[in-house]
Formats: sequence, C-alpha cells, structure tokens
Amino acid sequence: MNADAFRHLYNYHFAENRSLWDTCITNLPQEKFTQPVSYSIGSVHNHIVHLMSVDDTWFSGLRGVEIPEPLNPADYQDRAVIRAHWDKVEQTMRDYLANLRDEMLFEKPLEDEDKDLIVWQVLLHVVNHGTDHRAQLLRLLNDLGLKTGPQDYIFYVYDNPHLTNPE
Repeated sequence: MNADAFRHLYNYHFAENRSLWDTCITNLPQEKFTQPVSYSIGSVHNHIVHLMSVDDTWFSGLRGVEIPEPLNPADYQDRAVIRAHWDKVEQTMRDYLANLRDEMLFEKPLEDEDKDLIVWQVLLHVVNHGTDHRAQLLRLLNDLGLKTGPQDYIFYVYDNPHLTNPE
C-alpha cells in the first residue's frame, strides 16, 4: 500500500463520477433529476449532492480543516452550480492526494468518533462510498429510462493501460 496506489484509485473514482455526470446526469430531464425516490437518499439530485458532500467532509477531516455542514440539496438546484461545486471539491481532493506521502497513510488525523481511523482506511472508505452510491444512481437512472453502463474498476484499467502499466 502506498500513496501512488491511492492516487490511482482516486483517478478511477473521479473518472467514474465524471462519466456518470457526462453520460447520464446532463441528459436527464429536470423532472426526473428531482423526482422523489423512496430508496436510500432519494432523488438522483439528492444522491449527487450527497456524493460531493461526503467527499468534502472526509477530505476536510484529513486536511485538518473545519468539517463543513452536510450540503442541503435545496441549495443546489442548478446543475451548473452543482458541477462547479463538485469540480471544486474534486480539486481540493486532488491537491490533498498530490501531497500524500506513504508515511501519512498510517497517521490518525481525525477527531472525536473517527479518532482511531487511519488515513488509508478513510481513503478506502471514500472510494467505496462513491462506488456504492454510483451503483445506486445507476439503478435509479435505469429505472428512469436511461441507458447506463458498468462502473467496474477493471474496465477503467482496460481503458487506461498507460495509467496502470507505465513503461
């Protein structure tokens, strides 16, 4: 386990988030984007806001800055505003990852109930959380009539051999 492996894993996470946005979310009519759903967090809109909120929360903790309040989907109605905020969150995450060193993976930077978590556990959790909610979103989008595709990590590897097999 090393920092480069986590940077690679997060490139997958960011690529899948972007792919979901570009191929599905941008094409979804507004009424379907905000359509209430009784499963998990609710609408597609709510899921997207939740994803960026949770990423920001965990990385704020890792960076040692004040943990933001969970984002309220009502404050993020416009998709351009959502995309701009999500891009900002992603860039903050990328900046943290760019400075991540192997020895940092075993630090315990969090407080309160998360004080016993070490950095690599948090990093793995955030990617896993994203995969879980993207899977939920893919199901919701399918139910709303959109054609969706896989988000399997291995397909990312197949599509990006230059990122996984440097020579």
